[in-house]
Amino acid sequence: MFPEFIERLAQEVDGKNDSQDVHVISLSTCQWCKKAKRWLDERGIKYRYVDVDRIEMNEKSQILQFLRDTYKPERISYPILICNDNFVVGYNPGKYEELIKLGGN
Repeated sequence: MFPEFIERLAQEVDGKNDSQDVHVISLSTCQWCKKAKRWLDERGIKYRYVDVDRIEMNEKSQILQFLRDTYKPERISYPILICNDNFVVGYNPGKYEELIKLGGN
């Protein structure tokens, strides 16, 4: 789903619920991003994330271009939660719930 350069940059957080392919594009200092990761953690969801403020500018540009080309969001804002080729921009637990099928394994 994600290009190799993003997978190489991503950090993995283990969880019992690993039935979905979940990625978070975030900022390390963003409170909403932290809340999104905590939401996933509290539900035991395995996910991978990239804090774009902690990578090289050219890598950040590549990620943003990939997001624009692939998902065509109306805006780029953080966090961006991606699950099986669907996405939610911003912190929105209600939409996360719809996007991630909880109760997997």
